[in-house]
Parts: sequence; structure tokens; C-alpha cells
Amino acid sequence: MAEYLASIFGTEKDKVNCSFYFKIGACRHGDRCSRIHNKPAFSQTVLLQNLYHNPQISAQPLDGSHREFLNNLSEPEVQEHFDNFYEDVFVELEEKL
Repeated sequence: MAEYLASIFGTEKDKVNCSFYFKIGACRHGDRCSRIHNKPAFSQTVLLQNLYHNPQISAQPLDGSHREFLNNLSEPEVQEHFDNFYEDVFVELEEKL
């Protein structure tokens, strides 16, 4: 029995532990998930939540009239914004870590 339980741990067949959380560290159901989210004691991954704010999303007016703003940003401009951000963060982390 223990062998069988060990073989299904973290798979879809495991009805106790969340397979999504086991595989990627996040669950699409969040706090409403009926399965257990086993958090590892250590990880090689660093999560920096909400570090990047997409200019197409963060500059939208609250009234929902975002179409005018979206038309002002071209796809290359959005890509350039992200590339500059990524380079800045990468260089900063490389120097400090």
C-alpha cells in the first residue's frame, strides 16, 4: 500500500495532494482548492510578485475606457519597455546575487 501511495504522490490520481501545486508551485484554484498544497522547505526559485507592471494594463483609466490608450502604444513600444525592464532587473540581480 505504501508503495502505491508513493507512486501516485503529486499526480492526478492523488486525491489528497494538489498535483498542480506540486508541479509548478501554484494552483489555479488558489485558496478554494480542496487538496493540500505542500510547500517545500527550500527552493532554487525566487518569486518577485508584482515587480513588472505592463504599461498597457497599469495606465488604463478606471472607467474602463482603455481603448484610446491601447491605440497609442504600438507592439514594438510595449516590447521595448519590457526588454528594458528585463535587462535592468537582470543586471541588478546579477550584480547583487
